[in-house]
Amino acid sequence: MRRSYKWTYLYAAVDPTTGESFCVYLPGMDDGCLQIFLAELSKSYPNHHLLIVLDGAPSHRSEKITHPENISLLMLPPYSPELDPAERWFQEFRRKLSNRTFETVALLQEALTQTLEPYWKNPALLKRLTGYSWWVEAVEAL
Repeated sequence: MRRSYKWTYLYAAVDPTTGESFCVYLPGMDDGCLQIFLAELSKSYPNHHLLIVLDGAPSHRSEKITHPENISLLMLPPYSPELDPAERWFQEFRRKLSNRTFETVALLQEALTQTLEPYWKNPALLKRLTGYSWWVEAVEAL
């Protein structure tokens, strides 16, 4: 029996100072999907200027990406996931969902959504997880 795989990707933005988050499932990890994510994020927060921190993933470095006017991008130094608040959140997903298989992408998204829901219902959980003291102090100093 030949196995085939399908993928889904969770794009997420987290505000470490409040615990608020914005998440979208997209079919790929490429510059086109990142462009869609940024557009959706921009539409959801039209009256805010957002600073999005990106790691060194190839899709994040693409010169094809144009970001909405209310979004600025900040690239992290190479090999520094510990500086990305969202990575702490992703570690939680991995703990809960690793070594499991799902028959469909929809079932995987359902399991992931169940993992996300406690953080959406209680943003203080996400704030505690991602609110590095140096990050919060820097934002509050602005």
